[in-house]
Amino acid sequence: MSRQFLPELRSDADGSSLFPSFQKEVNRLFDQFRTGFPMPDTGAQATFAASVFPAIDVVEKKDAVEISAEIPGVKEEDLDASITGDVLTLKGEKSADHEVTEDNYHLIERRYGSFRRQIPLGFSPENGAVEAKFTDGILKLRIAKPAAAKADFHKIDIKKT
Repeated sequence: MSRQFLPELRSDADGSSLFPSFQKEVNRLFDQFRTGFPMPDTGAQATFAASVFPAIDVVEKKDAVEISAEIPGVKEEDLDASITGDVLTLKGEKSADHEVTEDNYHLIERRYGSFRRQIPLGFSPENGAVEAKFTDGILKLRIAKPAAAKADFHKIDIKKT
């Protein structure tokens, strides 16, 4: 069994080890149930209440916005990208079955999860201005800016007071 699915045994400053570990485990189970994807065990979960999947990088260039989304385990046919107005929407589903049969036990696990991310672009792209490629679980989009969006850039000087 993978170590990431086992409860942690550690003590807090007051010496109690059950309740913080139990609370963390319950939170992890609810996150996994809600999304269908295992959640990483990081301190970021304590800071941010909701997990964010898929991980997305957005880079704004002079003439385009480039977006990369890490979507491991999702098939191309289960992935959808669309733009409504100035909002890019990424949606997808992931399902997996796992079965193990040994002499003294039979294990079947099924997982299902879906996600939806919306990214405001700040402009409405023209028809045909979006290129999308999906390779090895990475979705890359390049969205060309319309001429009006390119002209709207103004540098603001910030002065010390």
